[in-house]
Amino acid sequence: MKRFIVFALALVLAASLAMAGGKTYQFTGKVLEIKDNVIIVEKGKEKFEMTKDASTKIKGDLKVGAKVTVKYESHATDIEVKAK
Repeated sequence: MKRFIVFALALVLAASLAMAGGKTYQFTGKVLEIKDNVIIVEKGKEKFEMTKDASTKIKGDLKVGAKVTVKYESHATDIEVKAK
Protein backbone atom coordinates (compact mmCIF):
# COMPACT_ATOMS: atom_id res chain seq x y z
CA MET A 1 0.00 0.00 0.00
CA LYS A 2 2.85 2.37 0.85
CA ARG A 3 4.46 1.74 -2.56
CA PHE A 4 1.16 2.50 -4.29
CA ILE A 5 0.85 5.86 -2.50
CA VAL A 6 4.44 6.81 -3.37
CA PHE A 7 3.85 5.79 -7.00
CA ALA A 8 0.60 7.77 -7.16
CA LEU A 9 2.26 10.89 -5.73
CA ALA A 10 5.14 10.59 -8.20
CA LEU A 11 2.67 10.24 -11.07
CA VAL A 12 0.72 13.33 -9.97
CA LEU A 13 3.95 15.34 -9.63
CA ALA A 14 5.18 14.29 -13.08
CA ALA A 15 1.83 15.18 -14.67
CA SER A 16 1.70 18.60 -13.02
CA LEU A 17 5.26 19.40 -14.14
CA ALA A 18 4.47 18.35 -17.69
CA MET A 19 1.43 20.62 -17.80
CA ALA A 20 3.19 23.60 -16.15
CA GLY A 21 5.01 24.83 -19.27
CA GLY A 22 3.47 26.56 -22.24
CA LYS A 23 3.54 25.40 -25.85
CA THR A 24 7.10 25.09 -27.19
CA TYR A 25 8.23 26.84 -30.39
CA GLN A 26 11.54 27.17 -32.20
CA PHE A 27 13.22 29.15 -34.95
CA THR A 28 16.63 29.11 -36.63
CA GLY A 29 18.68 32.12 -37.66
CA LYS A 30 21.94 34.02 -37.42
CA VAL A 31 23.11 35.69 -34.19
CA LEU A 32 23.37 39.46 -34.66
CA GLU A 33 24.10 40.51 -31.08
CA ILE A 34 24.66 39.01 -27.63
CA LYS A 35 24.21 40.91 -24.39
CA ASP A 36 24.25 39.70 -20.77
CA ASN A 37 20.60 38.67 -20.76
CA VAL A 38 19.53 39.08 -24.40
CA ILE A 39 20.31 37.44 -27.74
CA ILE A 40 19.21 39.00 -31.04
CA VAL A 41 18.73 36.56 -33.92
CA GLU A 42 17.89 37.35 -37.54
CA LYS A 43 15.57 34.96 -39.37
CA GLY A 44 15.01 36.09 -42.94
CA LYS A 45 14.13 39.78 -42.74
CA GLU A 46 12.89 39.57 -39.13
CA LYS A 47 14.91 40.15 -35.97
CA PHE A 48 13.98 38.30 -32.77
CA GLU A 49 15.11 39.56 -29.37
CA MET A 50 15.01 36.77 -26.79
CA THR A 51 15.85 37.03 -23.11
CA LYS A 52 18.15 34.46 -21.54
CA ASP A 53 19.24 33.76 -17.97
CA ALA A 54 21.28 31.30 -15.93
CA SER A 55 18.75 28.53 -16.61
CA THR A 56 19.04 28.89 -20.41
CA LYS A 57 20.82 25.84 -21.83
CA ILE A 58 23.45 26.83 -24.39
CA LYS A 59 24.92 24.00 -26.46
CA GLY A 60 28.03 25.00 -28.40
CA ASP A 61 29.98 28.22 -28.86
CA LEU A 62 27.45 31.07 -28.84
CA LYS A 63 28.89 34.02 -30.76
CA VAL A 64 27.88 36.71 -33.24
CA GLY A 65 27.45 35.24 -36.73
CA ALA A 66 26.71 31.71 -35.50
CA LYS A 67 23.69 29.85 -36.87
CA VAL A 68 21.48 28.90 -33.92
CA THR A 69 18.16 27.24 -33.22
CA VAL A 70 16.28 28.93 -30.38
CA LYS A 71 13.59 26.99 -28.52
CA TYR A 72 11.14 28.92 -26.36
CA GLU A 73 7.77 28.58 -24.63
CA SER A 74 4.72 30.78 -24.81
CA HIS A 75 3.78 32.05 -21.38
CA ALA A 76 1.47 34.91 -20.42
CA THR A 77 3.10 37.30 -17.96
CA ASP A 78 0.14 39.65 -17.55
CA ILE A 79 -3.52 39.54 -18.57
CA GLU A 80 -5.74 42.60 -18.27
CA VAL A 81 -9.45 42.32 -19.00
CA LYS A 82 -10.88 45.42 -20.68
CA ALA A 83 -14.43 46.69 -20.33
CA LYS A 84 -16.60 46.31 -23.44
